[in-house]
Amino acid sequence: MGIEIEDKFDVSQEYAVPDLTKLADVSGPRSYQLVALYYDTPDLRLAGRGVTLRRRRGGDDAGWHLKLPKAKGVRQEITHPLTRSTKIVPAELAELVRAYTRGAALQVVAELDTRRSVTLLHDGPTGLVEIADDRVKGTVHGPEPRVVRWREVEAELLEGDQALLAKVGKRLRKAGATPSAATSKLAKLLEPPPPPRPPTKEGTAGEAIMDYLAGQVKALLSQDPRVRREEDDAVHQMRVASRRLRSALKAFKSVISATKLVQDELRWLATVLGEVRDLEVIRARFGRELAGLAPELVTGPIAARLGDDLLAREREAYERIREALSGDRYFALLDALDTMTARPRLTKTAAEPAQDTLTDVAAANWALVTKAYDTAQAIDDLDRREIAMHDVRKAAKRARYTAEALEPTLGGRMAKLARRAEAVQEVLGTHQDGVVAQETLAKEAESARQAGEDTFTYGLLIGLERATAERAHADFPRVWAETVLAVRKLL
Repeated sequence: MGIEIEDKFDVSQEYAVPDLTKLADVSGPRSYQLVALYYDTPDLRLAGRGVTLRRRRGGDDAGWHLKLPKAKGVRQEITHPLTRSTKIVPAELAELVRAYTRGAALQVVAELDTRRSVTLLHDGPTGLVEIADDRVKGTVHGPEPRVVRWREVEAELLEGDQALLAKVGKRLRKAGATPSAATSKLAKLLEPPPPPRPPTKEGTAGEAIMDYLAGQVKALLSQDPRVRREEDDAVHQMRVASRRLRSALKAFKSVISATKLVQDELRWLATVLGEVRDLEVIRARFGRELAGLAPELVTGPIAARLGDDLLAREREAYERIREALSGDRYFALLDALDTMTARPRLTKTAAEPAQDTLTDVAAANWALVTKAYDTAQAIDDLDRREIAMHDVRKAAKRARYTAEALEPTLGGRMAKLARRAEAVQEVLGTHQDGVVAQETLAKEAESARQAGEDTFTYGLLIGLERATAERAHADFPRVWAETVLAVRKLL
């Protein structure tokens, strides 16, 4: 797997790659013949999302390639060895695009025959930037086959820096190349229709909210393959995207309506992801704490119990995630999100100017935080009050997500509000996490005790977690007072 950073240019058949020797040492050109088959659903679901799946022969990287969008000019590439069959996509790759195919069959939709001339910019043995000059014959498969020919140049970053890539691009443009609007050769050949946009007007509340929702749906989808591969932080990012979506749909119900079912299913998805995320966090937490203790204070097989045992539970939870992400319920949620972003049920408020309307929404969501706080403080029983403070944390998180959603429209004021809400969320979260960690340690200590193991270090860690929770609890009144004062000035 790798991250592909490249610039693409359209050029004429007479184009000449300029002299680049002043930028670095240059080798080449070397020529290859590349034949690639591209796979997609009949309605081009992969191409429509900027995803490329191909089987390629020829060149230095023959094999299967799956390219997933990450950001403009950057794509994640996953490779698989070349297989004999041209009809069956390797199961590993087919699994990684299930969020896009959703049960639809993959088939060959196009073939590209490319005569490639490669020039390498290098520093000794280290490749810096690769220039690929491609003359392409593209064949569209299907009921109405057609052939298209063109020429293009790609500059791909290898071990160089972005500044060098920019200099190469400048030289190519000066010689007559123009930046390509197509994200890939396949997109240029097939020209899939862009995702439908909702009927909103510029500058309205509806436009601002629908742009945000579409961005979060894209973020959720982009994490799906990473979660299936158990990549670092992927579960967390996918869970955050689902929570942001659900929070936005609740916060902006005056703009977009009829989303209760989608909200419920987003909560289900966040719950599915939550088990692994909680185990990841607490395993890393205990690992850091154990690493910070003097060796003589670590007694018994506690590292195995708090590391290997929790990791085994994490692996089991990952299997439950994969099962959920391959099920009809998840695919139905993705379909509902697509429908919601393409054909939302917008209210009359959606047509109003964004500034005034959305400022009111931000204020209303912060009011929910103060209401939850007042409700909690009115409870005399300390245990019940602590439970009620969890509602304050949830309300603060929602206010933070709302403010972050509005920052592109309302500017820095919302960024400041988001930071203030996050401060409340963080201090309450630190206290809650400390309490949960103590409970987990107590259960693990009991298992160790029954196994005849030394439990001294468990008691030490419980003491550390209790101190952390108590510090956060003591710090909350100061954070709350500062936040209330700051928010009054913002809103």
